[in-house]
Amino acid sequence: MRSSHLYLAVFFSGLTTLSAELAAARLLENHFGTSNLIYATIIGLILIYLTAGYFLGGKWADRSPSPSTFLKILLWGGFFVGLIPLASRPLLQMASRAFDAYQMGALLAAFVVVMILFIIPITLLGMASPFAIRLAIEDPASAGKVAGKIYAISTLGSFIGTFLPGLLLIPALGTYRTFLTIGGMLVIITLLLFLQVYGIKKALLYAWMLVLLVILGILGVRGFDKPTPGLVYETESSYNYIQVVEQNGYRYLRLNEGQGIHSMYHPSELLYAGPWEQVLVAPYLNTPFVEPNSIRSMAIVGLAAGTTARQAVLAYPGIQIDGFELDPKIVEVGQRFFDMQQPGLSVYTQDGRWGLSHSPRKYQIISLDAYRPPYIPWHLTTQEFFQIVREHLTEDGVMVMNVGHVPGDTALIESLCTTLSTVFPSVYVMDLPQTFNSLIYASVQPTTLANLETNWIALLQNRNTSPLILYPMQVMIENIRPATTNGVVFTDDHAPVEWITNEMIIRFFFEGGMEVLQ
Repeated sequence: MRSSHLYLAVFFSGLTTLSAELAAARLLENHFGTSNLIYATIIGLILIYLTAGYFLGGKWADRSPSPSTFLKILLWGGFFVGLIPLASRPLLQMASRAFDAYQMGALLAAFVVVMILFIIPITLLGMASPFAIRLAIEDPASAGKVAGKIYAISTLGSFIGTFLPGLLLIPALGTYRTFLTIGGMLVIITLLLFLQVYGIKKALLYAWMLVLLVILGILGVRGFDKPTPGLVYETESSYNYIQVVEQNGYRYLRLNEGQGIHSMYHPSELLYAGPWEQVLVAPYLNTPFVEPNSIRSMAIVGLAAGTTARQAVLAYPGIQIDGFELDPKIVEVGQRFFDMQQPGLSVYTQDGRWGLSHSPRKYQIISLDAYRPPYIPWHLTTQEFFQIVREHLTEDGVMVMNVGHVPGDTALIESLCTTLSTVFPSVYVMDLPQTFNSLIYASVQPTTLANLETNWIALLQNRNTSPLILYPMQVMIENIRPATTNGVVFTDDHAPVEWITNEMIIRFFFEGGMEVLQ
């Protein structure tokens, strides 16, 4: 077996390994969420499997330094990678039901079993490099050079594999067929090497693996990936697994594990008792009297499928809105299923911080709602970012931030309020009733809660005032309070948002908080 054959084999082995690892993250985040704890577990276990592969591969190579054995290891590794989503689907569907019902024991069991499915293919792929080194060494004096070249080529394949799933395969083919594609590529390359080294008969002996993967790719798996009641549409993007669910005439946008409603739509109902309409009343913290007709500009960081934009256009006719949404696929879903076609709405598919910082406009309202549960992106929580927000607010501007919390834990909210208070003169918090959402308001001008009540009384006397203004104002008056500022100041250098969030979730779980949800 020539050196060029070995180099080709380890290149695609490295590519398949990293592609499988990143595809595994997507496969699991669709059902278990985007928690850093999930990612850490996936990466850690994959590394353990590779470690076992390196050890076993080196041992096996010394006992049976045969090119045929090496190629069989690669064949079975690629084949089992392609089978992972098919084998895991029943478990993942069980996990989805467990997550929706907050059955954490069943959820954990499903996660463990799914991760066990990766043992065989990843361990086999880990065997490739030490086995290839053993086959490539002809002169012990050049062992170091040979090992270095093998690992360099394998790492180059891993580099390509880092970008392949997220940027190309998953958006184009979906997670299921991504596994089939990366596994199938390795099987094809290995069959070609069998053909080169041993002839067509030996290659045909294992061709059934490729045939089966192709059949699975063509047929797919019938039904939705997640058996969610009322599911009418699902798709995948580079960033998210996206669901549109319809129940009792309402449509909901759910992302990834589905433990959050990112947008909501009804063709005639407009008030949803959610965080969206609470954004609309932010300007009324200013000195009375604030005329509704004076509200003409808004920016939304985390546009999603446009619920807040739709409500804002109806409450404030003629308002100009800049909506920043990172995921273009969500924008497509919003336009198709959530009537996100409002006049005056300009959509920018880019990171919210970058987009806002490069916007030439100033806004009376800036809404920050870019959650990727359970986390707020850390770069949208820092002192430096809030300075950008202030610079893009008008003199009477107010910022609104939607923050998730668990009952009795205010650490994250206090840190955000503490950080905001270093930039804005007035900061308030409102816990939205019957939800796990809090709204944080920060105004450019010094304001008081008395302003809110005075503006509300004046608006009540005007029959033309929209219910989209009056209802959330009433909710706001009943629940808003001045912020406490005893938390950590988040900066671009130090923003332990994930740490605080993880601690909040773990404490909630171990203190029996999940029982409250059931």
